[in-house]
Amino acid sequence: MCVCVCVCVCVCVCVNLSLRPPVSQPYTPAPMNLSTPQPSYRQPFAGPPTSMQQMTNQMAGMQVGSAPPTGTAPGYAVPPSSQPPVSGAYTSTAPPPSFPPTSTASTHPAAGDGAAPGPPQAFYGGAPPAPPPTAAQQPFPTSSAPPPAFSTAPPTQAPAAPPVSVGAAPPVSQASQAFPGGPAPPAQPQPQPAPPPPQQQQLPPFSAAGLPPSHQPPFTSGAPPPAAPPTSQPQQQQHLYGGPLPPQQGGYPQPPPPTSSSSATAATTNSGFPGGLPPPQASARPSQPYPGAPPMGQQQQQPPPVSQPSPFLPPSSAPPLSGPLPPPPTATGFAPQGGAPPRHPGMQGPPMQHPSMSGPPMSQANHVGPPGANQPGMPPPMGPPTGAMPGVPPQPGMQGYPPQQNGAFGQMRAPQPGYPGPYPGQQNFGGPPQPSASAPPPQKRLDPDSIPSPIQVIEDDKANKGAEPFTTGVRGQAPPLVTTNFQVKDQGNASPRFIRCTAYNIPCTSDMAKQSQVPLAAVIKPLATLPADETPPYIVDHGESGPIRCNRCKAYMCPYMQFIEGGRRFQCGFCSCVTEVPPQYFQHLDHTGKRVDCYDRPELSMGSYEFLATVDYCKNNKLPQPPAFIFLIDVSYNAVRSGMVGIVCQELKTLLDYLPRENPDLPSPVRVGFVTYNKVLHFYNVKSSLAQPQMMVVSDVADMFVPLLDGFLVNVNESRMVIESLLDQIPEMFADTRETETVFGPVIQAGLEALKAADCAGKLFIFHTSLPIAEAPGKLKNREDKKQVGTDKEKALFQPQASFYGNLAKECVAQGCCVDLFLFPNQYVDVATLGVVPTSTGGSIYKYTYFQAQSDQERFLHDLRRDVQKQVGFDAVMRVRTSTGIRATDFLGSFYMSNTTDVELAGLDCDKTVTVEFRHDDKLSEDTGAFMQCAVLYTSCSGQRRLRVHNMAVNCCMQLADLYRNCETDTIINFFSKYAFRSVLNSPTKNVRDSLINQCAQILACYRKNCASPSSAGQLILPECMKLLPVYLNCVLKSDVLHPAADTSLDDRAYLRQLLSCMDVAESHVFFYPRLLPLHKMDAESEALPVAIRGSEERLSKGGLYLLETGLNLFLWVGASAQQELLQNVFGTTAFGQIDPNMTSLPELDNPFSKKLREIIASFRAQRSRYMKLMVVKQDDKLELIFKHFLVEDKNNCGGASYVDFLCHMHKEIRQLLS
Repeated sequence: MCVCVCVCVCVCVCVNLSLRPPVSQPYTPAPMNLSTPQPSYRQPFAGPPTSMQQMTNQMAGMQVGSAPPTGTAPGYAVPPSSQPPVSGAYTSTAPPPSFPPTSTASTHPAAGDGAAPGPPQAFYGGAPPAPPPTAAQQPFPTSSAPPPAFSTAPPTQAPAAPPVSVGAAPPVSQASQAFPGGPAPPAQPQPQPAPPPPQQQQLPPFSAAGLPPSHQPPFTSGAPPPAAPPTSQPQQQQHLYGGPLPPQQGGYPQPPPPTSSSSATAATTNSGFPGGLPPPQASARPSQPYPGAPPMGQQQQQPPPVSQPSPFLPPSSAPPLSGPLPPPPTATGFAPQGGAPPRHPGMQGPPMQHPSMSGPPMSQANHVGPPGANQPGMPPPMGPPTGAMPGVPPQPGMQGYPPQQNGAFGQMRAPQPGYPGPYPGQQNFGGPPQPSASAPPPQKRLDPDSIPSPIQVIEDDKANKGAEPFTTGVRGQAPPLVTTNFQVKDQGNASPRFIRCTAYNIPCTSDMAKQSQVPLAAVIKPLATLPADETPPYIVDHGESGPIRCNRCKAYMCPYMQFIEGGRRFQCGFCSCVTEVPPQYFQHLDHTGKRVDCYDRPELSMGSYEFLATVDYCKNNKLPQPPAFIFLIDVSYNAVRSGMVGIVCQELKTLLDYLPRENPDLPSPVRVGFVTYNKVLHFYNVKSSLAQPQMMVVSDVADMFVPLLDGFLVNVNESRMVIESLLDQIPEMFADTRETETVFGPVIQAGLEALKAADCAGKLFIFHTSLPIAEAPGKLKNREDKKQVGTDKEKALFQPQASFYGNLAKECVAQGCCVDLFLFPNQYVDVATLGVVPTSTGGSIYKYTYFQAQSDQERFLHDLRRDVQKQVGFDAVMRVRTSTGIRATDFLGSFYMSNTTDVELAGLDCDKTVTVEFRHDDKLSEDTGAFMQCAVLYTSCSGQRRLRVHNMAVNCCMQLADLYRNCETDTIINFFSKYAFRSVLNSPTKNVRDSLINQCAQILACYRKNCASPSSAGQLILPECMKLLPVYLNCVLKSDVLHPAADTSLDDRAYLRQLLSCMDVAESHVFFYPRLLPLHKMDAESEALPVAIRGSEERLSKGGLYLLETGLNLFLWVGASAQQELLQNVFGTTAFGQIDPNMTSLPELDNPFSKKLREIIASFRAQRSRYMKLMVVKQDDKLELIFKHFLVEDKNNCGGASYVDFLCHMHKEIRQLLS
């Protein structure tokens, strides 16, 4: 349903209007010069510099989309409404957002800002900090697309959810950025030599969408509300200028601006221009603009109104000005933009509108909210302004993030005569022409506050869908986001905790699917853990006859089966075959055709349930034995020295009481065994009749066997005394070992042979430290070669270096032997090869690089405890059946497949997901929809053979607009990332990144072409439910797997690649877009969490305290100016310098704030499958580089684009596809 209203019609409009001055002002469209040829450079950082004349000519082709004016007066908007906004809605009476530009920094990192991420072990357990690399890599060619402006467009086929549209913006350079309508303080110029020519070059702009030059629409924005009092002026000016904050400001200090290209001169001289160029921004977004940003309109001199202040007055004394500018005919330069603009007495025309005065409020932060107003459900904006003006006194106690602007891009101000450029190469504002110098042409950037905000979308979803339970009975209904806390009521479709789809309204034809390029996939988590207030799947026992199934396709009985002939037969919903109902299952039908016992049988009324399987579903037609756990401990020199051996042995004594069980009142049926190893293997007989354990050594590792059968796998309760004696002795036995070499292949073989001898399934827990270089099957060599990174040979580094482990994995799956690997490496161990068996058997890999008992013990033990205790099934086989018209064609995850349909998992735990892609093999029907059924056959920890069944029904559509209305971006990103991470095995990472960008561009271009109303090509239009696709996709592209920093190890990349392959949607969401909470805004007396903020350094306040959750780590960032009371409540000290950056847990202090913070950390950890280590990051500390690595909306140090820049690049890609 489209929620945008224009009068009473459900459409969203994106149009281009020529801006008119108020009726009292004369208006004459100005001619524009388009005759000069345009440059055509395609390379991102090369080509001759753009001359001033070329840039002036480029500006003539600029188009900006805006909404129609209101009926009050031309160019004036209704005042902001006080009513609560509707999510995703746009009012057609409002002008589109006005983007306060922020300057872009140089491609070279600024001091303290462009350094490489810190040590890998800090966030993946990697190597120590390395020197910062130069930012040389780029994930894609820099874009010539304009900074987009947002508005909306309706579908032409059927009313879809309102899109988000981004319009073109003129460029502003890093060094000489100027903002129309904004004051700058008078300051003395500081002469500097002219800078060298910039390395990056502007690409040619796109055309003006076919409009003749005389119809070029000027920039427009809404009408001003009453003038703000002078006291608020400095804050607005700080908001509009993207420069570094002065030291005395309370905000987070930005590092000095870059000195490369033109920035060196601009940094010291631009403030000397009367009328003010803003200081260049050197914030956390040090990304160069995409070359080829759109041209700006030409300028025209206008005399100011009588009330216009002198440009030489202090900025705070200049009252806000209102009214739009007519299109000026010429432009020799750009006046400052933002704030109250100084006007020269010789200028004429209507007064400039103050940028903070614009149209009515929007419902989304990314759609731009009312000036100075908070978003619905959001606290007052936080963080420092992005820049400050020299000479403006800081506001006492000012902590709030500056309000965002509304309306379209601001109109360029006319040149001011008589102002020479303050430094060589500076534009000549109104003066006689000067020779072009090496200063880059101005480029304008989007305001990050005016583009789609993940935080606002998350908060809106919580407000709209978090209160009521989600009932699954409605076919094709998209569930709440994974970030929303909601309750599920199963009414015939599987809970979204079990299955999430990329689209809940799929195309009827394959042609339509190919046209849209939206992936049709489901992320299935068969054994997902449910909250305490939700009922787990019921277990159905049909006795010896077993589950009722379709005769043809073998689908299990489910709510999609239609009973006919009085209940004696049923028609399959998947293949339409008619099957006889067994006599013992017969029941009469009611007047609606349903069985009278429909709601008494879970398989007829629920989306998820379990069947008890008969002996026919068991291997070799034999009921299985309870599984066994075997612990295999590396006792080489490195393992003993790190303390790992002692910690494991001590913990196992306690952990054996918590082995998995289905009935908490009964002891666990799981048996246990123990092996230690270095170059040889030591088996232990812990039979209950022994007084002391017995060791048996197998030194012939080339032909592995188990030297004992009786006494190796034992019941814990029967052999507890012997087991505890063994665990006490192991650290002592190997305390003085000097053996450094280890084996690995024979270790897995030993566990496998033990399970074969016991004729049961089970799990191996292997604790390993080093590359297995000892002579044995599976011996590996060190193949780490950083020179291959970024080349076509890089893919080989992700592939196993030996086929031995692939064959071994196949044997393990056949036996039901799952392998969990705990790695404690101090150097390269070839995770890509060691991880083959765990990932093929449904196991897990845990990695603790540079393991230190004091700091890493807590994380390791929590992971081990959870891994041993969690629900798990063994010897599992999964098959996905679909209704006629679609079929499952591809599978992603940690499993093994011996054919094209069955997913085999030696172990399947409650954290593992299997992602399934579907394709058309026939035409679907809108009336019947499409069905899928996931059936998992597994052995429970009690030794019961069971079938878990999940059913899902989705709608089918003939209109693309219906498809785009019911997609889920989080699931699409989960699928894209898994597909991309698998692709690096066979393709260079650059090709993988390009393929991702291209497919997403095709998705958005198809929407623009087929679903949105006609509008300017200079506008980026996004579907409402996919407006976060660009920001999330950019996070995937910048991930360490696809775009590694110079110090990211190959092992870390292989580890992350394998880790993501079985992540669910909730974990992949926080993995790619970490959650950032401003703790200093937390109410210790309330249960509510503080609302998260966006992942950018600009949002950090020097006086704040922030918690960053990445899914693998927690960072507690402490600002250097944090209040003493805050520090006392959290750390027990009032001095910033006394905070211990090495602490991994917070002190337990007796105050409400400390208790609430520790509860938040505990709840975050409980939500994740892996224990997140807490790291305290003090501002300007060495760990801050790692912390900044996870501020994903900023440009990163290895060339990954900022969100703003990537949005422009996506716009360019979409325009190329449409043209």
